[in-house]
Amino acid sequence: MQLNASYPKILTDENLMETVQHGDGSYPFRYYYENIAQFDFNCIDWHWHKELEFVYIESGAPVLWIGTQQFDLSEGNGIFINSKVLHRFYSPTDAFIPNFVFMPSFIAAQDSFIYQKYVLPIISSSLPYQIFRKENPWQARILSLMQQIISAQDSSSRELLTSFLIQNLWLELYENIDISQTREQDPHFCASQVRVQLMMQYIHNNYAHALSLDDIAGHVMVSKSTALNLFRKYLHTTPIDYLISYRLKQAALLLTKTEKKIYTISSETGFNNVDYFCRLFKNRYHLTPTQYRVEKCF
Repeated sequence: MQLNASYPKILTDENLMETVQHGDGSYPFRYYYENIAQFDFNCIDWHWHKELEFVYIESGAPVLWIGTQQFDLSEGNGIFINSKVLHRFYSPTDAFIPNFVFMPSFIAAQDSFIYQKYVLPIISSSLPYQIFRKENPWQARILSLMQQIISAQDSSSRELLTSFLIQNLWLELYENIDISQTREQDPHFCASQVRVQLMMQYIHNNYAHALSLDDIAGHVMVSKSTALNLFRKYLHTTPIDYLISYRLKQAALLLTKTEKKIYTISSETGFNNVDYFCRLFKNRYHLTPTQYRVEKCF
């Protein structure tokens, strides 16, 4: 079993679902100790997963986006992120966030009475997240349990101890949150998200070619202003900035996975001018493409 695992990259499919498996069927739990500043662009980029996630802010002051909402977090805060909720973290400086993710079935088997009564109501509720602050008594208890779960990963009986503490954590959450409303799918909200995902997928499939805002918006038959508004609302960026960011990520991947020349990578990732590519790359990664290749490969 891999403990204290960390990987400085978020891998997702075209719908932003994370493709990394957290744990396995026999033990669907995984603990990570991560520094947001070590990720590309100091960002744990947009993603969602079926697992439940609890994050503790050990140090730093990261920014969290949950869907269209933004939060400034501080040391000692904690967060619960519900299953299938889109989220993103950013920190311009070091921000250490021990966190653990687990399938809802880790609490109880899906066909059990406990799952139906205590787990399903929360994962199907209208609650996308919960921020924990130590000033609130029940949230302070949650934070204490989270710290105990983190510490338990160094125990020789970590699996059983983790399971026991997760049960306690979930009971505390269940008894203190409002789960009276189930998640309702707003047709307009869903349609907007689908359009954003289709535009993102279009960018992913065509980033190597010349693309304009007209092309991206036209793919889902909306105006340029609508495309801009949708990206700003859901991803807090513009379609063109997202395109450039995606091109740079693909270029970074080619730099570490291939021995292709810089000008070839520039051309293959949609940059017709190698000097412009190098300038943008250094601005984002604070390294030239050559420096990046050397640092990441050796």
